[in-house]
Amino acid sequence: MNRTLMQMKNKTSEFWKNRSKLQKILMISALAAIIIIGIIISVFASSTKMAPLYKDLSAEEAGQIKEELDAKKVPNELSNGGTVISVPEDQVDSLKVQMAAEGLPKTGSIDYSFFGQNAGFGLTDNEFDMVKVKATQTELSNLINEMDGIKNSKVMINLPKDAVFVGEEQSAASASIVLQIQPGYTLDQSQINGLYHLVSKSVPNLKEDNIVIMDQNSTYYDKSDSDAGSYADSYSSQQGIKSQVEKDIQKHVQSLLGTMMGQDKVVVSVTADIDFTKENRTEDIVEPVDKENMEGIAVSAEKVSETYQGDGAANGGTAGTGDEDITNYKADGENTESGNYEKSSNKINYEVNRIHKEIAESPYKVRDLGIQVMVEPPDAKNTASLSTERQDDIQKILSTVVRTSLDKDATQNQNLSDEDINNKIVVSVQPFDGKVNLDTNTEKSSGIPLWAYIVGGVLIAAIIVLIIMLVRKKRAQEDEYEEYEYEVPQEPINLPDINEEENETAETVRRKQLEKMAKDKPEDFAKLLRSWLAED
Repeated sequence: MNRTLMQMKNKTSEFWKNRSKLQKILMISALAAIIIIGIIISVFASSTKMAPLYKDLSAEEAGQIKEELDAKKVPNELSNGGTVISVPEDQVDSLKVQMAAEGLPKTGSIDYSFFGQNAGFGLTDNEFDMVKVKATQTELSNLINEMDGIKNSKVMINLPKDAVFVGEEQSAASASIVLQIQPGYTLDQSQINGLYHLVSKSVPNLKEDNIVIMDQNSTYYDKSDSDAGSYADSYSSQQGIKSQVEKDIQKHVQSLLGTMMGQDKVVVSVTADIDFTKENRTEDIVEPVDKENMEGIAVSAEKVSETYQGDGAANGGTAGTGDEDITNYKADGENTESGNYEKSSNKINYEVNRIHKEIAESPYKVRDLGIQVMVEPPDAKNTASLSTERQDDIQKILSTVVRTSLDKDATQNQNLSDEDINNKIVVSVQPFDGKVNLDTNTEKSSGIPLWAYIVGGVLIAAIIVLIIMLVRKKRAQEDEYEEYEYEVPQEPINLPDINEEENETAETVRRKQLEKMAKDKPEDFAKLLRSWLAED
């Protein structure tokens, strides 16, 4: 066992002695780096990872939470000027639930929950009014904080007292708001107008003129004219919709004709007229159920028939011609004619369709459309190379696009014929002088000339050959150096002939040979000694 350990020790010592100084430094550095990395990993693994429990806390809230955490013996850290409190990452969720159950953090603000929690306490009228104003301010501040770009807000409301007498003028309410805007964010005019409207509708008898809004940098936000703003916004949106409609139709036509003729041989331009009128109307329509016979459904019917037949009755009264008598009135017994009476009537009640429509027609209708197309013939120098049949196909495709894109009501009202549709289309056949002809000059069309590729290939090949030659030269120099260093021809060892001295023994000759070898070839002598030691 000891011999094995000695051999291992000798081999290790020999290995270390045979290393160069640079190799020894690298080995020591690698070992030290491994040890340091292991220490760092163990330190980080043993340390507790902290995560924020609450952010943007006030000093009062941070003190309340830290006191509660210390009582629970939970490790915690304060950072960012005391506004952020951190706890172990694996306890964040459970601690949030526990803190919420205990009502932490307490902001100190009074909201509408105060009335439910303290309903049993007696309050005077003045105290009730003060708490009500405080609660309104808190709730309004919470609403404002929900808006994008607003980090925090403070609201001050001034509510006047109710008038005592009937003829006394009622004072108006007022409100002041200070906003804390997030860094790098700017409120647009629509958000500012929304703030004025929100505050005005949240506080009774508060006009928008009595509201003041400013930020932490004392920048005043004024309410702009809504009509002018809406007009500008509507105009920009209308132009954007018009541009988008034209772009979509242009892309569609370009794809169709580009597939037919080639993408580089077709140029399309589209102009559209959009109707942005928004209409809301109500229609009450009454129409028959049977439109062919213009009849409804018979709900009820009544038929009445009366018939009378008999002799004439005797006339009464006295005939005469006095002032108070009736002229030509027949005297008694003169009317002997018989008479017949017949009456027939039919009453039928019909039920009709009563239709009530509330129609809200959406805007963005294509009222008119024009398409201009430039087509380059297959042979750019010969416009006749594009056949008439192909031009007719292009015309038909474009007319179909126009007819299907136009609003149906506008088409019916204008009674557009095929000729009217064709008048909205222009097809021009001509060569494109503004671009390079791909058929006649392939070198320019690629963007990089052909000779540039050739020169680049030659340079790359030359660089590769040069690198190969340098590598070979370096290898040849290393081989020569090794031969010079390690393969030096050994000089023959001239030992005196044993027969020269008759009295020399074999041990004497061997000793002299070893001495001469140690003197002339110390490295070989050392190797020989090591081999002997290893054998022993």
